[in-house]
Amino acid sequence: MPRNFAIRLRCPKGDADSWVTLSNREESLEQILQQTWDFKCREHGPQQGIPQEAMEVAPIDDSTSLPATSPSFAVPFPDTPAKKTPRASERLPMRVPVVIYGFAGKTGAFHEDTETVLVNSSGALVTLKAKLALGDTVFLIHKSSRQELEVRVAYLDAYSDRETRVGLAFRQPIADFWKKTRKKARVSKTLRVIVKGTDPKGHPFAQSAYTVDLSEGGARLDGIGFLTSPGQTIEVRRLWRKARFRVVWIGHVGTNESNQVGVVGLQAEKNIWRVELPKTPPPPPPDPKPTKE
Repeated sequence: MPRNFAIRLRCPKGDADSWVTLSNREESLEQILQQTWDFKCREHGPQQGIPQEAMEVAPIDDSTSLPATSPSFAVPFPDTPAKKTPRASERLPMRVPVVIYGFAGKTGAFHEDTETVLVNSSGALVTLKAKLALGDTVFLIHKSSRQELEVRVAYLDAYSDRETRVGLAFRQPIADFWKKTRKKARVSKTLRVIVKGTDPKGHPFAQSAYTVDLSEGGARLDGIGFLTSPGQTIEVRRLWRKARFRVVWIGHVGTNESNQVGVVGLQAEKNIWRVELPKTPPPPPPDPKPTKE
């Protein structure tokens, strides 16, 4: 039965990677990994290479609508057999509220609240309305811990007419990412600040705001109406001290978090708050192994 694959190819003239979709292939995954494929590098044009990574994917549309693929020149590895890469950890069904944002092809920037379907230390499966492509890079925010990661679209499966199941892969496994505890302890504190940045139309703005809570790595600010998407860099001034921060989440209109933003510091050496913050306690030591009598 013909199958569809996504392969990641590295340009021999640089470090640029390209994702290529192979449709209606008769080969096995091992055979796909053992062949040389033609592809077009964004920087150096037509190239050939052996996949750095390959995975079987489900078609986004009905297979009859997929364009026929041109024959590819396949050269098997000389002697080395392909080895299956074991999964980093078991997938677990877990619903964790997350925010996914970035750029979705022709539709441009998007910012979508959703929740995970499956998780493991290497990524997650989520359901999105945004139309993404294999190999796209987007950002994921864990809404409970406020942690943010750059992730890669590694799997796509049409879930309904309007939604797609999307597999998101971390750059490297993170064992405790899905824990709901915050990495940094927070303290409620109201401080008046001045925020400077650029609005969605590219116009600079400066406005007053105030903090809701603070941590060693960032803060939550209230009273900001100019920012519409995470990822923007702003300047926050407290009295005569100032520092740069990156916006990692924005409260939705109509909720208690409307006009609020979460920010993380980009200049760890600068402490503009001058407030004693709680230290995050170290993780508890592992349970001692029972001794054999």
